[in-house]
Amino acid sequence: MGFFAHLHHLSDWGLLALRLGVGVTFLVHGIQKQAMWKMQPSAQMPANLLSILRALSIAEPLGGVAVITGFLTQLAAVGFIIVMLGAINLKARQMHKRFTGDGGWELDYVLLSAALALAILGAGRISLDRVVFHL
Repeated sequence: MGFFAHLHHLSDWGLLALRLGVGVTFLVHGIQKQAMWKMQPSAQMPANLLSILRALSIAEPLGGVAVITGFLTQLAAVGFIIVMLGAINLKARQMHKRFTGDGGWELDYVLLSAALALAILGAGRISLDRVVFHL
């Protein structure tokens, strides 16, 4: 166990890895939502849901870039927390999806947890937050 006790000095690299994982995920998923701009409201995609997805097609990639670069990381992470709470609510309560299985919300929960960690811990030393805001 002595090996693990000495890893804490690499925490800034761990935060960088966490930021890259979360940021790339939101960047890619947000870019995928840009196809929603060509869609029209329908029975499967009501206007209010389509509007939300269009907004997310802008917010998620911007937040992803922010988290990847470590700029305004905690603010972007709070935004991701809100997004993931909405996604979990949609899947669990409205769509009646289980935690695991086809279309489950286990990945949403992991992203929520990772965003919460970033909101609390910040970006770490390897970030623009450190350079710009001395965080």
